[in-house]
Amino acid sequence: MEQKGRLCLSFCKFLWFVLVFAVLHQKKRIMTIFVDMDEVIADTYGAHLELYNMEFNAQLKPEDCQGKGVRQCVPEQHRPLVKEYTSRNGFFRNLKVFPDSQEVLRELCKDHEVYIASAAMEYPNSLRDKSDWLDEHFPFIPWQKRILCGDKFILKGDLLIDDHYRNLKPFEGRKIMFTSPHNIDVTEFERVDNWREIADKLL
Repeated sequence: MEQKGRLCLSFCKFLWFVLVFAVLHQKKRIMTIFVDMDEVIADTYGAHLELYNMEFNAQLKPEDCQGKGVRQCVPEQHRPLVKEYTSRNGFFRNLKVFPDSQEVLRELCKDHEVYIASAAMEYPNSLRDKSDWLDEHFPFIPWQKRILCGDKFILKGDLLIDDHYRNLKPFEGRKIMFTSPHNIDVTEFERVDNWREIADKLL
């Protein structure tokens, strides 16, 4: 009886080690991940504020614009000029990169299919600027995985990281909203405030 007990204990230990080995060595499921550009990896909102403050000698800050786009935060007579910023040659070429986005995306690319997806056709002159910007800051994401599109309803995959409700709403996979001043009041989606939080969720 005692020998049977030892054999049973040994067999249970063996099964435990097999289970632990299988868990540690199982392959990660490869996901198709779409990542927006503006206000996710590129600081478009900050560029608007910087230009506006420089041209109108203003002191507008992100905390002044919670729940609003920049145009909604300026005097009505200035709004047409602010709207015109995105039509300027070079506007999208010189945007600042969000902290940690390069490092986290480089790591995600090792295990998953990562695509940059930007609704660039809204600003047709931005296509070259966006392509050159990605070449400079995200050269590890090749042109074959850059989708400069119109409506993002065409995207089919596992995960979309975006700052806009209109893009996240129709997506059929997991949806993560990247915090920007304009979307601070949206509560419908899973949310992250920075790329370190994305790393905690996905790496």
